[in-house]
Amino acid sequence: MALELRSVEKIYDMNSVGVHALRGVSFGIDENEYVAIMGPSGSGKSTLMNIIGCLDVPTSGEYLLDGSDVGSLGEDELAEIRNEKIGFVFQTFNLLGRSDVFHNVELPLIYAGMRPGMRKKLAEEAIARVGLADRMRHRPNELSGGQRQRVAIARALVNRPSILLADEPTGNLDSATGSEIMEVFDDLHAEGNTILLVTHEDHIASHANREIRLLDGLIASDSFQSEAA
Repeated sequence: MALELRSVEKIYDMNSVGVHALRGVSFGIDENEYVAIMGPSGSGKSTLMNIIGCLDVPTSGEYLLDGSDVGSLGEDELAEIRNEKIGFVFQTFNLLGRSDVFHNVELPLIYAGMRPGMRKKLAEEAIARVGLADRMRHRPNELSGGQRQRVAIARALVNRPSILLADEPTGNLDSATGSEIMEVFDDLHAEGNTILLVTHEDHIASHANREIRLLDGLIASDSFQSEAA
C-alpha cells in the first residue's frame, strides 16, 4: 500500500477555540491508484493534502507512508521525506522566473545532494517525459501556461517519488490547455505512478479511477468511478 490514514484528526487552535479540520479520517491508497479528492471550501481537503504531503502532521491518528508512520517525525525528517517520496504540482506552478526549464526541474536533486552527472540525466528524462525536451533552456516567461505546468510536473517527477500530489493543477489554465495537462497525468498513471488530485471540478475528477469526497472534515463518500457513474 502506498499510504494509509488511520483515524486521522487535525485540530487547529484559533483564538483558544479548537477547530476540527479533520474528524477521524481513515482510508488507504494502493500503489498506482489514481484518486481525486473533492469537497467544498472548508471540507478539510487542503488539510488532508498537507498531511499526506508531509507539510503538516495529524493531531491524533496515524499516517503511514510506504509502511512507515510519519505522523510523529520532526521537521528535518519530514523535509527529507517530502524531497524523496512526494512530488508536488501546484495550481500556481511555483517556478523560478530567472532560471531555465532545466534548472527548475533539477532543483530538487540539488537539494538531495545528487552528483551533477546523475542530476543531468534525471532532469533531462523528466523534461522529455512531459514533452518539453526542445524547451529545456527556455525561461518560464518564454513558455505558455500549459508548458509551465508541464515544467512543474517534470520537477515533481524528477526524484521518482512514491506519490504525485496535484492541487488544482488546471485551475489557472483554459479548458483546452487543462485537458492537455490531464492527458499528461493520465499517461503518468498508465506508466505506474500513484496520483492524488485535489479538484473541485467534476470533469477533472473524472480522469481518476477513484473519488473521495470530504464534507465537514469527514469522508462523505469513497467510490470507484464505475460505481459513481
